[in-house]
Amino acid sequence: MAAERGERTAIPPVRVLVTGGTGQIGFELTRALGELGEVVAPTRMELDLSKPERMRRVIRRIAPTAIINAAAYTAVDRAESEREQCFTINAIAPGVLAEEARRVGALLIHYSTDYVFDGRKSEPYVETDEPAPLNVYGESKLAGERAVTEVGGESFVLRTSWVYGAHGNNFMRTILRLAREREELQVVDDQIGAPTWSRFVASATAHVISLTMGIGNSAQPITATGIYHLTSRGSTSWYSFARAILAQDPRAKEQRCARLVPISSDAYPTAAIRPAKSVLCGSKFSAHFGLSLPSWESQLPLALA
Repeated sequence: MAAERGERTAIPPVRVLVTGGTGQIGFELTRALGELGEVVAPTRMELDLSKPERMRRVIRRIAPTAIINAAAYTAVDRAESEREQCFTINAIAPGVLAEEARRVGALLIHYSTDYVFDGRKSEPYVETDEPAPLNVYGESKLAGERAVTEVGGESFVLRTSWVYGAHGNNFMRTILRLAREREELQVVDDQIGAPTWSRFVASATAHVISLTMGIGNSAQPITATGIYHLTSRGSTSWYSFARAILAQDPRAKEQRCARLVPISSDAYPTAAIRPAKSVLCGSKFSAHFGLSLPSWESQLPLALA
């Protein structure tokens, strides 16, 4: 199929290298990208981002036409005590990926996070707002963004937020599990963001690749690079998100939880400080790529199903 598409659209066959293929976004990417060409998703043992220099040999052997970096160190609290490992995976490794992508002329898509901001802005953050991360995880992701952009080449940084899905460790799966184990759950109600389903992130990424690489009968390649915000429309708190999850749980009869209690961040101290309001504005992404994600409310029932 890839060769046929290449002949029909006058472009070389597409080979996409996906890091973190078993994670939330990575798993969905391997499904969403199948129609575009060959998808190569090495295991962590085969392509370990904690060993950046060893990555070069693997990337050169695969010879991708596009690289999507869906792997990351995401243990936000543990990062406070594992700064070096966090920066190796989230900052140094993306720079190596960018260098190798530029060397072979491949497209690079790298994911970042709303946690590069401090959450003090009342309006949704736009791409030109000055980052000010509050924790090591956010600092490392910001450093990764800068490593990618400094290398140059054809690259996109897609900032997303509050990612959840059927695979990997995430808030939705945790709430569903705890609701079956406990009679009461306490959830923070003073942190605001936009829950974003991993499948929609993957689908939007496939759309970006199609447009950028000129895949499709009427596609005109888009050459714009830079940073874009890719999140759901709307916003909510962790507490309200948890309430919606439990209310729409298809297996609600299995829940033991009878009380969902909103609490403040002060009542649930963590090693890492979180931004109070890290909502991102997706207008730039929509304008460039002609696509915007639906509201978080409309995504949730689809993800639960």
